[in-house]
Amino acid sequence: MRCSAFILCLLAAPALAANPPWPAQPVLMLKPDMQQVVAADATLEQLAEGFRWAEGPVAEPGSGDILFSDVPENKVYRWNKAQGLTLYLQPSGYSGLYPQNNLQQGANGLIFNSDNKLVLAQHGDRRLALFNGFDNGVPQYQTLVTKFNGKLLNSPNDLVQHSSGAYYFTDPPYGLKGGDNSTEKQQGVNGVYRLTADGSITLLADNLTRPNGLAFSPDEQWLYVANSDSAAAQWWRYAVNEDGSLGKGGLFFDATAATQTASGLPDGLKVLPSGILLATGPGGVWVLTPQGEHLGTIQTGVAAANVALSSDNSWLYITASSYLLRIKLRP
Repeated sequence: MRCSAFILCLLAAPALAANPPWPAQPVLMLKPDMQQVVAADATLEQLAEGFRWAEGPVAEPGSGDILFSDVPENKVYRWNKAQGLTLYLQPSGYSGLYPQNNLQQGANGLIFNSDNKLVLAQHGDRRLALFNGFDNGVPQYQTLVTKFNGKLLNSPNDLVQHSSGAYYFTDPPYGLKGGDNSTEKQQGVNGVYRLTADGSITLLADNLTRPNGLAFSPDEQWLYVANSDSAAAQWWRYAVNEDGSLGKGGLFFDATAATQTASGLPDGLKVLPSGILLATGPGGVWVLTPQGEHLGTIQTGVAAANVALSSDNSWLYITASSYLLRIKLRP
């Protein structure tokens, strides 16, 4: 089924889970300041379900609609309160460019850039790409970057845009059959990269085994990067230099021990204007201060992949395994 920009393919409204995996009171309060972020009695609202692995939520400027990926299904969906769930992009990230030892997965991370255009981290096509609309219902993508030092990237995973216009993105091997051992893995590292407006690409960090979600602090002095490795389930922090390069990384928070008792790993994250981090990790969404204090967790009951904020920061949208959820935040 193909959709155009003008005719959305409305899907049957999914039934709500009869016995949702998250607790009725999902907010785990570890510190009193947690209540400044989310109320202790706030509840999770299920918006949609039935996905193989929901990822990369983002709020569309203007409409406030939530776009998100189903990575294995090579699709991007749209959700809004009026229409519910609709299929938006298919394919979303694999069009057959590099079929060898390729898991043929779609887009993962999504952002709207400073021009309000959708940019996708495409696993299967091994690139960052700009969405340029539809041609007879087929999504059209423009490659922003697909190589570093003349070699194909692994499978770009998540991205953010700096106020300079540069994109920062992570490149783990999740889209390749065999991961690090894939015969098609051309990069020697799983890196954090910077792509400038003139098209130049720089490797900024190569010390993480599985770099994944990333976000800037509100003043852009720091870049936070999640490492999705069960043996090193961590968030790292890098100083952002004036020229856009990164200083030496420092361990911000180590959640490795928590992986023994809860599902999920450090993955996608967002930062509130206060500097508070909302970061998916073992058990759900971790709420962390800029000083690295764990205030509490929004428990999702299944592995949480990523989060998005509404334009006014009043709602947190969560992709968690097969679900799209949201929870009300404090004003």
